[in-house]
Amino acid sequence: MTIEWLAGNRIRGTTAERPLASLQSPSVGGWVELGRTTLGSTGDDMAVTGLANKRYYMILNSNLNTYYINTVMRCNADTGNNYALRSSLDGATDTTNISVGYTLNDSENYQSPNFRVAYASNLSGKEKLLIHNVVTENASGAGTVPRRTEGVGKWSNTSEPIDEFNVFNYGAGSLIAGSEIVVLGWDPADTHTTNFWEELASVTTTSAGNIASGTFTAKKYLMYSIVGKKSTGTGTGSNRLQFNGDTSAKYAQRNSINGTDYDYGGQTSMNIGGDGNVAGEMVFYNGFIINNSANEKLLTGHSVFGNTAGAGQIGNRGEVANKWANTSDQITSILCMNCSLDAGAIMKVWGSN
Repeated sequence: MTIEWLAGNRIRGTTAERPLASLQSPSVGGWVELGRTTLGSTGDDMAVTGLANKRYYMILNSNLNTYYINTVMRCNADTGNNYALRSSLDGATDTTNISVGYTLNDSENYQSPNFRVAYASNLSGKEKLLIHNVVTENASGAGTVPRRTEGVGKWSNTSEPIDEFNVFNYGAGSLIAGSEIVVLGWDPADTHTTNFWEELASVTTTSAGNIASGTFTAKKYLMYSIVGKKSTGTGTGSNRLQFNGDTSAKYAQRNSINGTDYDYGGQTSMNIGGDGNVAGEMVFYNGFIINNSANEKLLTGHSVFGNTAGAGQIGNRGEVANKWANTSDQITSILCMNCSLDAGAIMKVWGSN
């Protein structure tokens, strides 16, 4: 048995001192849910108000609709022209808007559900900076490739902290019941033990090959991270994901590798963000999934994968906007396949409702 020593060579200590691995979730701090709004009927506006003042915010926003929508975000119910934004749709040339009444535009009118993951920095004496990634179903079925939006924005207010986030639809259609915005907060001084993200799976491989989560509890929101080193550089192709052991052609993907966009529909798995197919290189994948049983599962994620070791070799970046066209089940297992990762590769999955 391995003993982990605490301060002063003590085996016993306070909760804050205990090793992370000994707890179900981090002992203190972490992302805590500050508020959420879920639409119970059709509308164009969702707001989470009365937010505690946190240094950073994370926003999970699931938009459901039956006709064209174009959602934007605002802070503190400010509808003045106090925002600016920059966005790209499907990897195309950036579009910019300055001195407008909103930020973090979806970039397009959509007639299908989308899922946004956003972050905001929140210091009262500074302009508030925001960043988001959006994946949109585009149309039902794996034969239609999802859309991908990435963007940044700012709220030029320098006199007050953010205490409200608002999602507003500018499109001709409306948001429908079940659309939701969840706001999480984090601050260096946090001491809570009610983390939003619960660890559902943690796997470390003991031999080279694929890596699988095993079965975990279904949750509405999922976050995953995978890290490992390639054991071979030939014949493996890009690393890919499958859910719940489904090998049918229900996957569609739009991914960008170093700024070049690729899209494929009707696949039996989905690209997780590429890899350079070089033996010995490191790969790291991180992403989020909206996991409602009645809707197609939408995934937005990022990857980084290196070439030859050393600062003289630049790595590669990937962005993905994928979907699994299953509308009857929630994801309860994840397989990262086609990997040829060395023993010691790690997959972690977190979730929350």
